[in-house]
Amino acid sequence: MFPEKFLWGTATAACQIEGAYNEGGKGLSIQDVMPHGLKTPPTVGPTEDNLTLKGIDFYNRYPEDIALFAEMGMKVLRISIAWSRIFPRGDEEQPNEEGLAFYDRVFDEMEKHGIQPMVTLSHYETPLALAREYGGWRNRKLIGFFERFARTVFERYQGHVRYWLTFNEVNAILHNPFMAGGIEVPRAELSEQDLYQAIHHELVASAAVTKIAHEVDSENQVGCMIIACPRYPLTPDPKDVRKAQHETQIDLAFGDIHVFGEYPHTLKRYFRDNDVHLDVTDADREVLANTVDFVSFSYYNSACETTDPEKDVSGEGNIMGGVPNPTLKASEWGWQIDPEGLRIALNTFYDRWHKPLFIVENGLGAVDELVDGGPDGKTVIDDYRIAYMRDHLLAVEEAVADEIPVLGYTSWGGIDLVSMSSKQMSKRYGFIYVDRNDDGTGDLARYRKKSFNWYKEVIASNGASLSR
Repeated sequence: MFPEKFLWGTATAACQIEGAYNEGGKGLSIQDVMPHGLKTPPTVGPTEDNLTLKGIDFYNRYPEDIALFAEMGMKVLRISIAWSRIFPRGDEEQPNEEGLAFYDRVFDEMEKHGIQPMVTLSHYETPLALAREYGGWRNRKLIGFFERFARTVFERYQGHVRYWLTFNEVNAILHNPFMAGGIEVPRAELSEQDLYQAIHHELVASAAVTKIAHEVDSENQVGCMIIACPRYPLTPDPKDVRKAQHETQIDLAFGDIHVFGEYPHTLKRYFRDNDVHLDVTDADREVLANTVDFVSFSYYNSACETTDPEKDVSGEGNIMGGVPNPTLKASEWGWQIDPEGLRIALNTFYDRWHKPLFIVENGLGAVDELVDGGPDGKTVIDDYRIAYMRDHLLAVEEAVADEIPVLGYTSWGGIDLVSMSSKQMSKRYGFIYVDRNDDGTGDLARYRKKSFNWYKEVIASNGASLSR
């Protein structure tokens, strides 16, 4: 049984839905030079095959899309504010009023429909100028630029936004330094010293804006956001067990810093073993003491760990490393489907941090077939998505019965959007189909899928329909 005030909703990111990359005074972000996601190095500038440049045109169609979310009964909508829409280069003294006014309109529309915003400040959208002229988050100056951006939006939207997230999937920088840190150096060529110094700057910035948020409005609730990926030993061999434990400790280290305000022992040893000497000032340590109000996370899959090189075979979907679990099935993109892992993650996180938890991403990327039928004339019979989400939500319900304080659940997508990792439209997550294809064709029309009414009933019944 879900809590009475459980926040049901969905999640999006500006760079995947807004489009209008050169409208309203917006500057370029790192996403505007990533036409193929994580597959190839960044380009010099925007290219015609970059689907994010147009997104799904939420910039112009937000009233229609918010109305559809409201029709489903959503109580919360997670969006991000594009940093380069507010500060086009990222280092300006004054913000772009056109960008601020756009989000005024979006929040007014959400308020009209009774939907609470949850805002991510940095969702893989570092302004391109900060990446190319400053070296991304390797440069300590970005802390001040981020503070200015955060204070601007905290003050502008005071009373309209209560839930804030600082950095999306902050631990992703370990695997994708350009996407998550604006560092245009391949991971294999980036020194551990430079990588962890950049991470330190992000962590200080996150704590600094948490402090600012509470100063601007004491009712603001600020959370960190990490990738959840439970690690299982591939065999009972103690070496595999230790490998899984160690990788879990590294995964959760950034959550530790956000919750406890200091570096965990695992990272301290890693730094000693790898000759990493961070520039940590007394002011940094003081700032890190500004800890988060809750912990949020994305959950898509788990992974196995082994020390046996003959069994250490990478799977297509294991972005976080690890090896495929032989007991689990996988999605069309190789992401292993593990509903029980979500309950495990919720228990692990609460045991470790004793903070309220919020699941802010979870969903199934799949190839959908648009067929005749439904209220819009066309629909998608996505029983596979319904089954995936039902199984995961039942796992959440079990975690709630375990007395884990889960604040809410925002499915990933809600409406079809451009995939972050692959820059495809064919990898669809939404309850709403958007007529746009991988080659950029399509009229952007919206169609309710079968899962639309299913999720509507889940929300209306506060989860009771899941067991019917």
